[in-house]
Amino acid sequence: MRAVVQRVTHGSVGVDGVCVGSIDRGLVILLGVGQDDTEREARWLAQKIANLRIMADDEGRMNVSLLEAGGGALVISQFTLYGNAQRGRRPSYSEAAAPATAEPLVERFCQLLAEEGVSPVETGRFGATMNVVIHNDGPVTLILDTDVSRSGRLKT
Repeated sequence: MRAVVQRVTHGSVGVDGVCVGSIDRGLVILLGVGQDDTEREARWLAQKIANLRIMADDEGRMNVSLLEAGGGALVISQFTLYGNAQRGRRPSYSEAAAPATAEPLVERFCQLLAEEGVSPVETGRFGATMNVVIHNDGPVTLILDTDVSRSGRLKT
């Protein structure tokens, strides 16, 4: 799984002009699912994101986790994170999971975030054309990838 994680003061997502998900202070998570991803990757990523110390403390330093800050998460499924533009002009998305595989893993990732204690966990609409509003805070943006290393451990 790949995630672009952005710290925000506000994030929302709309479909056909209707807001389907919105958070205030927290993280917007653009989430891509790869062909070989399983619940193992979803669980690791949810735990990692919930506990990353990237929220501002009282002195404005990145020293607090999303859980400690009491922020929410807005999760947007985004298969284009697996786009490969190494050759030609049109990206290949062959490394992205098929929708039948990706959708349940995105939903499971959201459940796992909630189980970690993140609240609220809002989402876009899988497979829809969405308009995402992101009010970056900082800006703070991280890219996380659960590709498995040769040792069998998940890499950050």
